[in-house]
Amino acid sequence: MIQVKVFDHEHEKDLESEMNEFLEGLDDKKLLDIKYNVAAYQEDEDEQIYCFSAMVIYRT
Repeated sequence: MIQVKVFDHEHEKDLESEMNEFLEGLDDKKLLDIKYNVAAYQEDEDEQIYCFSAMVIYRT
């Protein structure tokens, strides 16, 4: 069976940390692909918000 795990964080280091923790428990042979995305938008004149997300596609 093929499944996905989605990660979403405002800081790239948080995304990296959570993904590494998940991937440690996943057999290398089961990993199919990783999709990565960054979105940014202006909250107000002084603040820009970032969204770092990734989807891991793997076999169970």
